[in-house]
Amino acid sequence: MTFFESLVALLLLAVVLLQVARRTPIPYPTMLAAAGVIVALVPGSPSIAIDGHTALALFIAPVLLDAAFDFPLAAIRRLWRPLVALAVVAVLLTTAVVAWIGWALAGLPLLAAITLGAIVAPPDAAAATTVLRSAALPRRTVQVLTGESLLNDGTALLLFGAAVAVHSHGSIDGGVVLRLGFAVPGGIALGLACAWLFRFIFPYTRGSFGGNLLEFVNTFFAWLLAERLGLSAVMCVVTMAMSIANSPHMKIEARNRIQSFAVWGVAVFVLNVVAFLLMGMQARAIVGSMTPDHLRDAAGTAGLVVAGVVVTRMAWVLLYNRLAARFRWLHGEAEPASLAQGVIVGWCGMRGLVTLATSFALPADFPQRDVIVLSAFAVVLATLVVQGLTLAPLIRLLGLGEGDDRHEYVAAQRALAQAALGTVSGEQGRVASEIRRQFEIDLAALDGDDGCGDFLARREIKLRAIEAQRERLHALRDDDAIGAEQFERLQEALDWHELSIASAERRTIDES
Repeated sequence: MTFFESLVALLLLAVVLLQVARRTPIPYPTMLAAAGVIVALVPGSPSIAIDGHTALALFIAPVLLDAAFDFPLAAIRRLWRPLVALAVVAVLLTTAVVAWIGWALAGLPLLAAITLGAIVAPPDAAAATTVLRSAALPRRTVQVLTGESLLNDGTALLLFGAAVAVHSHGSIDGGVVLRLGFAVPGGIALGLACAWLFRFIFPYTRGSFGGNLLEFVNTFFAWLLAERLGLSAVMCVVTMAMSIANSPHMKIEARNRIQSFAVWGVAVFVLNVVAFLLMGMQARAIVGSMTPDHLRDAAGTAGLVVAGVVVTRMAWVLLYNRLAARFRWLHGEAEPASLAQGVIVGWCGMRGLVTLATSFALPADFPQRDVIVLSAFAVVLATLVVQGLTLAPLIRLLGLGEGDDRHEYVAAQRALAQAALGTVSGEQGRVASEIRRQFEIDLAALDGDDGCGDFLARREIKLRAIEAQRERLHALRDDDAIGAEQFERLQEALDWHELSIASAERRTIDES
Protein backbone atom coordinates (compact mmCIF):
# COMPACT_ATOMS: atom_id res chain seq x y z
CA MET A 1 0.00 0.00 0.00
CA THR A 2 1.16 3.53 -0.71
CA PHE A 3 1.42 6.14 2.04
CA PHE A 4 -1.83 7.78 0.97
CA GLU A 5 -3.70 4.46 0.77
CA SER A 6 -2.42 3.52 4.21
CA LEU A 7 -3.46 6.85 5.66
CA VAL A 8 -6.99 6.53 4.24
CA ALA A 9 -7.27 3.00 5.66
CA LEU A 10 -6.07 4.15 9.07
CA LEU A 11 -8.50 7.07 9.17
CA LEU A 12 -11.32 4.70 8.22
CA LEU A 13 -10.30 2.46 11.13
CA ALA A 14 -10.42 5.46 13.45
CA VAL A 15 -13.91 6.38 12.23
CA VAL A 16 -15.17 2.84 12.92
CA LEU A 17 -13.71 2.81 16.43
CA LEU A 18 -15.10 6.26 17.16
CA GLN A 19 -18.61 5.08 16.26
CA VAL A 20 -18.12 2.35 18.85
CA ALA A 21 -17.12 5.05 21.36
CA ARG A 22 -20.29 7.04 20.61
CA ARG A 23 -22.47 4.04 21.46
CA THR A 24 -20.60 2.80 24.53
CA PRO A 25 -19.32 4.37 27.77
CA ILE A 26 -15.77 4.21 26.37
CA PRO A 27 -14.33 7.74 25.85
CA TYR A 28 -12.99 8.35 22.36
CA PRO A 29 -9.35 9.04 23.44
CA THR A 30 -9.30 5.49 24.78
CA MET A 31 -10.56 4.24 21.41
CA LEU A 32 -7.81 6.18 19.65
CA ALA A 33 -5.26 4.49 21.88
CA ALA A 34 -6.82 1.16 20.90
CA ALA A 35 -6.43 2.16 17.25
CA GLY A 36 -2.74 2.73 17.86
CA VAL A 37 -2.41 -0.77 19.33
CA ILE A 38 -4.26 -2.31 16.39
CA VAL A 39 -1.91 -0.55 13.97
CA ALA A 40 1.07 -1.80 15.96
CA LEU A 41 -0.17 -5.38 15.70
CA VAL A 42 -0.98 -5.36 11.97
CA PRO A 43 1.87 -7.02 10.05
CA GLY A 44 3.09 -5.08 7.07
CA SER A 45 1.54 -1.78 8.14
CA PRO A 46 3.56 1.17 6.80
CA SER A 47 6.32 2.92 8.70
CA ILE A 48 5.93 6.68 8.42
CA ALA A 49 8.80 8.85 9.64
CA ILE A 50 8.24 12.44 10.73
CA ASP A 51 10.76 15.12 11.61
CA GLY A 52 10.91 16.01 15.30
CA HIS A 53 10.42 19.76 14.92
CA THR A 54 7.60 19.15 12.46
CA ALA A 55 5.87 16.81 14.91
CA LEU A 56 5.88 19.38 17.71
CA ALA A 57 4.64 22.22 15.51
CA LEU A 58 2.06 20.13 13.66
CA PHE A 59 0.52 18.29 16.58
CA ILE A 60 0.89 20.62 19.56
CA ALA A 61 0.61 24.19 18.26
CA PRO A 62 -2.99 23.99 16.91
CA VAL A 63 -4.21 22.05 19.96
CA LEU A 64 -2.74 24.62 22.35
CA LEU A 65 -4.16 27.57 20.45
CA ASP A 66 -7.60 25.97 20.24
CA ALA A 67 -7.68 25.35 24.01
CA ALA A 68 -6.12 28.68 25.03
CA PHE A 69 -8.49 30.73 22.87
CA ASP A 70 -11.48 29.60 24.95
CA PHE A 71 -9.85 29.66 28.39
CA PRO A 72 -10.80 32.73 30.50
CA LEU A 73 -8.01 34.92 31.85
CA ALA A 74 -10.07 35.49 34.99
CA ALA A 75 -9.78 31.78 35.81
CA ILE A 76 -5.98 31.98 35.73
CA ARG A 77 -6.00 34.95 38.09
CA ARG A 78 -8.41 33.21 40.44
CA LEU A 79 -6.89 29.72 40.32
CA TRP A 80 -3.20 30.46 39.85
CA ARG A 81 -2.19 28.64 43.03
CA PRO A 82 -3.63 25.20 42.15
CA LEU A 83 -2.54 25.76 38.55
CA VAL A 84 1.06 26.31 39.66
CA ALA A 85 0.82 23.28 41.92
CA LEU A 86 -0.24 21.09 38.99
CA ALA A 87 1.41 22.71 35.97
CA VAL A 88 4.80 23.33 37.57
CA VAL A 89 5.29 21.41 40.81
CA ALA A 90 3.52 18.22 39.71
CA VAL A 91 5.41 18.18 36.41
CA LEU A 92 8.76 18.69 38.14
CA LEU A 93 8.00 15.99 40.73
CA THR A 94 6.86 13.52 38.08
CA THR A 95 9.92 14.24 35.98
CA ALA A 96 12.17 13.70 38.99
CA VAL A 97 10.51 10.43 40.01
CA VAL A 98 10.54 9.00 36.46
CA ALA A 99 14.13 10.16 35.96
CA TRP A 100 15.15 8.35 39.14
CA ILE A 101 13.32 5.19 38.00
CA GLY A 102 14.99 5.32 34.60
CA TRP A 103 18.46 6.04 35.99
CA ALA A 104 18.57 3.96 39.19
CA LEU A 105 16.32 1.03 38.32
CA ALA A 106 16.42 0.78 34.52
CA GLY A 107 20.03 1.81 33.91
CA LEU A 108 19.29 4.68 31.53
CA PRO A 109 21.83 7.48 31.18
CA LEU A 110 20.85 10.42 33.38
CA LEU A 111 20.14 12.68 30.41
CA ALA A 112 17.89 10.05 28.82
CA ALA A 113 16.11 9.44 32.12
CA ILE A 114 15.35 13.16 32.56
CA THR A 115 14.10 13.35 28.99
CA LEU A 116 11.79 10.39 29.58
CA GLY A 117 10.44 12.12 32.70
CA ALA A 118 9.77 15.34 30.78
CA ILE A 119 7.98 13.45 28.00
CA VAL A 120 5.55 11.57 30.26
CA ALA A 121 5.08 14.28 32.92
CA PRO A 122 2.35 16.51 31.39
CA PRO A 123 -1.20 15.07 31.47
CA ASP A 124 -3.48 15.77 28.54
CA ALA A 125 -6.56 17.42 30.03
CA ALA A 126 -8.37 17.14 26.69
CA ALA A 127 -8.64 13.42 27.28
CA ALA A 128 -9.97 13.95 30.79
CA THR A 129 -12.44 16.69 29.96
CA THR A 130 -13.97 14.47 27.28
CA VAL A 131 -15.14 12.23 30.10
CA LEU A 132 -15.85 15.11 32.47
CA ARG A 133 -18.36 16.70 30.09
CA SER A 134 -20.79 13.87 30.69
CA ALA A 135 -20.13 13.85 34.43
CA ALA A 136 -21.11 17.50 35.15
CA LEU A 137 -18.31 18.17 37.62
CA PRO A 138 -18.05 21.56 39.34
CA ARG A 139 -16.76 24.21 36.97
CA ARG A 140 -13.72 24.94 39.16
CA THR A 141 -12.46 21.36 38.82
CA VAL A 142 -12.81 21.41 35.05
CA GLN A 143 -11.13 24.83 34.82
CA VAL A 144 -8.18 23.61 36.88
CA LEU A 145 -7.72 20.59 34.63
CA THR A 146 -8.05 22.63 31.45
CA GLY A 147 -5.72 25.38 32.68
CA GLU A 148 -3.21 22.76 33.75
CA SER A 149 -3.04 21.38 30.20
CA LEU A 150 -2.15 24.85 28.88
CA LEU A 151 0.63 25.54 31.34
CA ASN A 152 2.13 22.14 32.12
CA ASP A 153 3.14 21.70 28.49
CA GLY A 154 5.37 24.75 28.85
CA THR A 155 7.12 23.27 31.89
CA ALA A 156 7.55 19.82 30.37
CA LEU A 157 8.69 21.05 26.96
CA LEU A 158 11.15 23.42 28.58
CA LEU A 159 12.72 20.44 30.38
CA PHE A 160 12.54 18.40 27.18
CA GLY A 161 14.19 21.18 25.17
CA ALA A 162 16.92 21.55 27.78
CA ALA A 163 17.73 17.83 27.65
CA VAL A 164 17.82 17.78 23.85
CA ALA A 165 19.94 20.96 23.81
CA VAL A 166 22.44 19.45 26.23
CA HIS A 167 22.55 16.28 24.11
CA SER A 168 23.21 18.21 20.90
CA HIS A 169 25.65 20.62 22.55
CA GLY A 170 27.49 17.94 24.47
CA SER A 171 27.53 19.77 27.81
CA ILE A 172 25.91 22.50 29.91
CA ASP A 173 27.48 25.95 29.67
CA GLY A 174 26.48 29.53 30.33
CA GLY A 175 24.94 29.99 26.90
CA VAL A 176 22.56 27.07 27.33
CA VAL A 177 21.54 28.22 30.81
CA LEU A 178 20.96 31.80 29.62
CA ARG A 179 18.84 30.65 26.69
CA LEU A 180 16.69 28.44 28.91
CA GLY A 181 16.23 31.22 31.45
CA PHE A 182 15.03 33.64 28.79
CA ALA A 183 12.78 31.09 27.05
CA VAL A 184 9.57 31.70 29.03
CA PRO A 185 9.56 35.53 29.27
CA GLY A 186 10.79 35.76 25.70
CA GLY A 187 8.04 33.40 24.51
CA ILE A 188 5.39 35.50 26.26
CA ALA A 189 6.75 38.70 24.68
CA LEU A 190 6.83 37.11 21.23
CA GLY A 191 3.26 35.84 21.66
CA LEU A 192 2.07 39.38 22.43
CA ALA A 193 3.90 40.67 19.36
CA CYS A 194 2.34 38.01 17.10
CA ALA A 195 -1.12 38.83 18.47
CA TRP A 196 -0.53 42.52 17.77
CA LEU A 197 0.53 41.74 14.20
CA PHE A 198 -2.46 39.41 13.65
CA ARG A 199 -4.83 42.17 14.76
CA PHE A 200 -3.79 44.33 11.81
CA ILE A 201 -3.87 41.57 9.18
CA PHE A 202 -7.07 39.80 10.19
CA PRO A 203 -9.57 42.52 9.07
CA TYR A 204 -8.46 42.02 5.46
CA THR A 205 -9.19 38.27 5.49
CA ARG A 206 -12.11 37.86 7.88
CA GLY A 207 -15.19 36.05 6.63
CA SER A 208 -13.22 34.06 4.05
CA PHE A 209 -11.40 30.76 3.67
CA GLY A 210 -8.24 32.84 3.54
CA GLY A 211 -9.04 34.03 7.06
CA ASN A 212 -9.24 30.44 8.32
CA LEU A 213 -5.98 29.65 6.57
CA LEU A 214 -4.36 32.72 8.13
CA GLU A 215 -5.29 31.46 11.59
CA PHE A 216 -3.34 28.25 11.01
CA VAL A 217 -0.44 30.03 9.31
CA ASN A 218 -0.22 32.49 12.19
CA THR A 219 -0.19 29.65 14.72
CA PHE A 220 2.55 27.70 12.95
CA PHE A 221 4.50 30.90 12.25
CA ALA A 222 4.49 31.87 15.94
CA TRP A 223 5.55 28.36 17.01
CA LEU A 224 8.35 28.04 14.44
CA LEU A 225 9.65 31.56 15.05
CA ALA A 226 9.78 30.92 18.80
CA GLU A 227 11.70 27.69 18.21
CA ARG A 228 14.16 29.44 15.87
CA LEU A 229 14.77 32.11 18.49
CA GLY A 230 15.22 29.55 21.27
CA LEU A 231 12.09 30.73 23.12
CA SER A 232 9.23 28.78 24.67
CA ALA A 233 6.95 28.00 21.74
CA VAL A 234 4.21 26.81 24.11
CA MET A 235 4.07 30.10 26.03
CA CYS A 236 4.24 32.02 22.75
CA VAL A 237 1.19 30.27 21.26
CA VAL A 238 -0.82 30.31 24.51
CA THR A 239 -0.09 34.01 25.08
CA MET A 240 -0.97 34.87 21.49
CA ALA A 241 -4.28 32.99 21.64
CA MET A 242 -5.37 34.54 24.93
CA SER A 243 -4.33 38.00 23.78
CA ILE A 244 -6.36 37.72 20.57
CA ALA A 245 -9.40 36.25 22.34
CA ASN A 246 -9.45 38.96 25.02
CA SER A 247 -8.39 41.97 22.95
CA PRO A 248 -11.01 44.76 22.86
CA HIS A 249 -9.67 45.71 19.41
CA MET A 250 -10.41 42.29 17.87
CA LYS A 251 -14.04 42.14 16.81
CA ILE A 252 -14.83 38.64 15.55
CA GLU A 253 -18.18 38.50 13.81
CA ALA A 254 -20.63 35.67 14.40
CA ARG A 255 -20.29 34.20 10.90
CA ASN A 256 -16.52 34.10 11.11
CA ARG A 257 -16.56 32.67 14.63
CA ILE A 258 -18.91 29.79 13.72
CA GLN A 259 -16.88 28.88 10.66
CA SER A 260 -13.57 29.17 12.51
CA PHE A 261 -14.71 27.03 15.44
CA ALA A 262 -15.95 24.33 13.04
CA VAL A 263 -12.69 24.30 11.08
CA TRP A 264 -10.51 24.19 14.19
CA GLY A 265 -12.61 21.49 15.82
CA VAL A 266 -12.17 19.17 12.85
CA ALA A 267 -8.46 19.99 12.44
CA VAL A 268 -7.60 19.31 16.08
CA PHE A 269 -9.59 16.09 16.01
CA VAL A 270 -7.81 14.85 12.89
CA LEU A 271 -4.43 15.67 14.44
CA ASN A 272 -5.30 13.55 17.48
CA VAL A 273 -6.31 10.65 15.26
CA VAL A 274 -3.17 10.82 13.12
CA ALA A 275 -0.88 11.14 16.17
CA PHE A 276 -2.20 7.95 17.76
CA LEU A 277 -1.94 6.05 14.50
CA LEU A 278 1.63 7.22 13.95
CA MET A 279 2.48 6.19 17.49
CA GLY A 280 1.27 2.68 16.77
CA MET A 281 3.51 2.53 13.72
CA GLN A 282 6.52 3.70 15.70
CA ALA A 283 5.86 1.22 18.49
CA ARG A 284 5.62 -1.65 15.98
CA ALA A 285 8.92 -0.67 14.37
CA ILE A 286 10.66 -0.35 17.76
CA VAL A 287 9.37 -3.67 19.10
CA GLY A 288 10.31 -5.41 15.85
CA SER A 289 13.91 -4.19 16.09
CA MET A 290 14.43 -5.29 19.71
CA THR A 291 15.90 -8.57 20.85
CA PRO A 292 13.74 -10.60 23.25
CA ASP A 293 15.96 -9.72 26.24
CA HIS A 294 16.00 -6.02 25.37
CA LEU A 295 12.23 -6.04 24.86
CA ARG A 296 11.70 -7.67 28.23
CA ASP A 297 13.88 -5.06 29.95
CA ALA A 298 12.12 -2.22 28.08
CA ALA A 299 8.69 -3.58 29.07
CA GLY A 300 9.81 -3.69 32.71
CA THR A 301 11.01 -0.10 32.49
CA ALA A 302 7.72 0.96 30.91
CA GLY A 303 5.75 -0.71 33.72
CA LEU A 304 7.78 1.07 36.39
CA VAL A 305 7.35 4.40 34.61
CA VAL A 306 3.58 3.95 34.39
CA ALA A 307 3.39 3.22 38.12
CA GLY A 308 5.65 6.17 38.95
CA VAL A 309 3.59 8.59 36.85
CA VAL A 310 0.24 7.58 38.35
CA VAL A 311 1.37 7.34 41.99
CA THR A 312 3.35 10.59 41.95
CA ARG A 313 0.46 12.65 40.61
CA MET A 314 -2.09 11.18 42.97
CA ALA A 315 0.19 11.58 46.01
CA TRP A 316 1.05 15.21 45.23
CA VAL A 317 -2.53 16.24 44.40
CA LEU A 318 -3.90 14.73 47.62
CA LEU A 319 -1.09 16.29 49.67
CA TYR A 320 -1.70 19.70 48.14
CA ASN A 321 -5.45 19.25 48.53
CA ARG A 322 -5.16 18.70 52.30
CA LEU A 323 -2.61 21.49 52.74
CA ALA A 324 -4.82 23.92 50.81
CA ALA A 325 -7.80 22.98 52.96
CA ARG A 326 -5.78 23.90 56.05
CA PHE A 327 -3.80 26.94 54.88
CA ARG A 328 -5.70 29.76 53.16
CA TRP A 329 -2.64 31.13 51.35
CA LEU A 330 -2.50 27.92 49.31
CA HIS A 331 -5.98 28.36 47.82
CA GLY A 332 -6.43 32.15 47.94
CA GLU A 333 -9.93 33.53 47.36
CA ALA A 334 -11.17 30.39 45.64
CA GLU A 335 -12.81 27.74 47.77
CA PRO A 336 -10.47 24.80 48.42
CA ALA A 337 -11.35 21.63 46.58
CA SER A 338 -12.98 18.86 48.55
CA LEU A 339 -11.18 15.58 49.12
CA ALA A 340 -13.42 13.89 46.53
CA GLN A 341 -12.57 16.57 43.96
CA GLY A 342 -8.89 16.13 44.78
CA VAL A 343 -9.15 12.40 44.11
CA ILE A 344 -10.74 13.09 40.71
CA VAL A 345 -8.08 15.65 39.78
CA GLY A 346 -5.37 13.21 40.83
CA TRP A 347 -6.93 10.43 38.74
CA CYS A 348 -7.31 12.72 35.71
CA GLY A 349 -3.72 12.09 34.72
CA MET A 350 -4.28 10.66 31.26
CA ARG A 351 -1.40 11.31 28.88
CA GLY A 352 -2.07 12.00 25.24
CA LEU A 353 -1.03 14.18 22.35
CA VAL A 354 1.82 16.10 24.01
CA THR A 355 3.51 12.91 25.21
CA LEU A 356 3.14 11.35 21.76
CA ALA A 357 4.44 14.41 19.90
CA THR A 358 7.47 14.93 22.14
CA SER A 359 8.45 11.29 21.79
CA PHE A 360 8.25 11.75 18.00
CA ALA A 361 10.55 14.77 18.34
CA LEU A 362 13.46 12.86 19.88
CA PRO A 363 16.51 12.87 17.58
CA ALA A 364 17.25 9.54 15.96
CA ASP A 365 20.65 9.34 17.70
CA PHE A 366 19.32 10.14 21.16
CA PRO A 367 20.54 7.59 23.74
CA GLN A 368 18.04 4.81 24.50
CA ARG A 369 15.48 6.38 22.17
CA ASP A 370 13.67 3.07 21.62
CA VAL A 371 13.13 2.53 25.35
CA ILE A 372 11.94 6.12 25.83
CA VAL A 373 9.43 5.99 22.96
CA LEU A 374 8.12 2.60 24.03
CA SER A 375 7.72 3.78 27.62
CA ALA A 376 5.90 6.91 26.44
CA PHE A 377 3.50 4.79 24.41
CA ALA A 378 2.93 2.51 27.40
CA VAL A 379 2.12 5.48 29.65
CA VAL A 380 -0.34 6.91 27.12
CA LEU A 381 -2.00 3.54 26.58
CA ALA A 382 -2.17 2.57 30.26
CA THR A 383 -3.51 5.90 31.49
CA LEU A 384 -6.06 6.29 28.72
CA VAL A 385 -7.36 2.75 29.11
CA VAL A 386 -7.23 2.29 32.89
CA GLN A 387 -7.94 5.83 34.05
CA GLY A 388 -10.12 6.69 31.06
CA LEU A 389 -12.44 3.72 31.62
CA THR A 390 -12.64 4.13 35.41
CA LEU A 391 -12.93 7.92 35.69
CA ALA A 392 -16.69 8.16 35.13
CA PRO A 393 -17.50 5.28 37.56
CA LEU A 394 -15.18 6.87 40.14
CA ILE A 395 -17.00 10.20 39.78
CA ARG A 396 -20.32 8.48 40.42
CA LEU A 397 -18.87 6.53 43.36
CA LEU A 398 -17.67 9.75 45.00
CA GLY A 399 -21.03 11.42 44.47
CA LEU A 400 -19.73 14.15 42.16
CA GLY A 401 -21.90 13.34 39.17
CA GLU A 402 -24.41 16.08 39.86
CA GLY A 403 -22.96 19.42 38.87
CA ASP A 404 -24.53 22.86 38.41
CA ASP A 405 -23.90 23.24 34.66
CA ARG A 406 -27.56 22.99 33.69
CA HIS A 407 -28.59 25.46 36.41
CA GLU A 408 -25.91 27.93 35.32
CA TYR A 409 -26.90 27.56 31.68
CA VAL A 410 -30.57 28.27 32.36
CA ALA A 411 -29.70 31.18 34.67
CA ALA A 412 -27.52 32.71 31.95
CA GLN A 413 -30.27 32.24 29.36
CA ARG A 414 -32.71 33.98 31.68
CA ALA A 415 -30.33 36.90 32.18
CA LEU A 416 -29.91 37.28 28.42
CA ALA A 417 -33.65 37.12 27.82
CA GLN A 418 -34.25 39.76 30.49
CA ALA A 419 -31.59 42.01 28.94
CA ALA A 420 -33.22 41.69 25.52
CA LEU A 421 -36.70 42.32 26.96
CA GLY A 422 -35.42 45.40 28.76
CA THR A 423 -34.29 47.03 25.52
CA VAL A 424 -37.78 46.87 23.97
CA SER A 425 -39.90 47.35 27.08
CA GLY A 426 -40.43 51.05 26.36
CA GLU A 427 -40.85 50.77 22.60
CA GLN A 428 -44.28 51.47 21.10
CA GLY A 429 -45.99 50.19 17.97
CA ARG A 430 -47.08 46.92 16.40
CA VAL A 431 -43.57 45.70 15.53
CA ALA A 432 -42.26 46.46 19.03
CA SER A 433 -45.22 44.62 20.54
CA GLU A 434 -44.57 41.55 18.41
CA ILE A 435 -40.89 41.50 19.32
CA ARG A 436 -41.68 42.05 22.98
CA ARG A 437 -44.10 39.11 22.86
CA GLN A 438 -41.37 36.90 21.37
CA PHE A 439 -38.98 37.71 24.23
CA GLU A 440 -41.75 37.21 26.81
CA ILE A 441 -42.38 33.72 25.39
CA ASP A 442 -38.65 32.93 25.58
CA LEU A 443 -38.47 34.08 29.21
CA ALA A 444 -41.64 32.22 30.18
CA ALA A 445 -40.23 29.01 28.69
CA LEU A 446 -37.13 29.34 30.85
CA ASP A 447 -39.24 29.92 33.95
CA GLY A 448 -41.39 26.90 33.14
CA ASP A 449 -44.60 28.92 32.98
CA ASP A 450 -47.58 28.26 30.73
CA GLY A 451 -45.71 30.21 28.06
CA CYS A 452 -43.47 27.16 27.60
CA GLY A 453 -46.22 25.63 25.48
CA ASP A 454 -46.28 28.76 23.31
CA PHE A 455 -42.49 28.52 22.98
CA LEU A 456 -42.58 24.90 21.79
CA ALA A 457 -45.50 25.56 19.45
CA ARG A 458 -43.69 28.53 17.92
CA ARG A 459 -40.54 26.44 17.41
CA GLU A 460 -42.47 23.60 15.78
CA ILE A 461 -44.30 25.94 13.39
CA LYS A 462 -41.08 27.73 12.42
CA LEU A 463 -39.24 24.46 11.80
CA ARG A 464 -42.06 23.20 9.58
CA ALA A 465 -41.98 26.48 7.66
CA ILE A 466 -38.22 26.22 7.18
CA GLU A 467 -38.56 22.65 5.92
CA ALA A 468 -41.13 23.83 3.38
CA GLN A 469 -38.74 26.58 2.30
CA ARG A 470 -35.98 24.00 1.83
CA GLU A 471 -38.15 21.83 -0.39
CA ARG A 472 -39.13 24.83 -2.47
CA LEU A 473 -35.51 25.98 -2.74
CA HIS A 474 -34.41 22.55 -3.99
CA ALA A 475 -37.22 22.57 -6.50
CA LEU A 476 -36.10 25.96 -7.80
CA ARG A 477 -32.58 24.59 -8.24
CA ASP A 478 -33.76 21.41 -9.95
CA ASP A 479 -35.89 23.48 -12.34
CA ASP A 480 -32.84 25.61 -13.13
CA ALA A 481 -34.71 28.70 -11.86
CA ILE A 482 -31.82 29.64 -9.56
CA GLY A 483 -28.04 29.45 -9.90
CA ALA A 484 -25.68 27.50 -7.68
CA GLU A 485 -24.28 30.57 -5.91
CA GLN A 486 -27.75 31.94 -5.05
CA PHE A 487 -28.84 28.46 -3.95
CA GLU A 488 -25.91 28.18 -1.53
CA ARG A 489 -26.54 31.64 -0.07
CA LEU A 490 -30.23 30.94 0.54
CA GLN A 491 -29.49 27.48 1.90
CA GLU A 492 -26.96 28.96 4.32
CA ALA A 493 -29.51 31.56 5.46
CA LEU A 494 -32.03 28.79 6.15
CA ASP A 495 -29.38 26.82 8.05
CA TRP A 496 -28.63 29.81 10.29
CA HIS A 497 -32.32 30.44 10.84
CA GLU A 498 -32.92 26.82 11.79
CA LEU A 499 -29.97 26.75 14.19
CA SER A 500 -31.17 29.94 15.85
CA ILE A 501 -34.50 28.39 16.85
CA ALA A 502 -33.58 24.70 17.22
CA SER A 503 -32.90 23.03 20.56
CA ALA A 504 -29.40 23.05 22.00
CA GLU A 505 -28.95 19.34 21.20
CA ARG A 506 -29.42 20.01 17.48
CA ARG A 507 -26.79 22.76 17.56
CA THR A 508 -24.09 20.58 19.11
CA ILE A 509 -21.72 18.29 17.20
CA ASP A 510 -20.50 15.21 19.02
CA GLU A 511 -16.70 15.21 19.24
CA SER A 512 -16.49 11.55 18.31
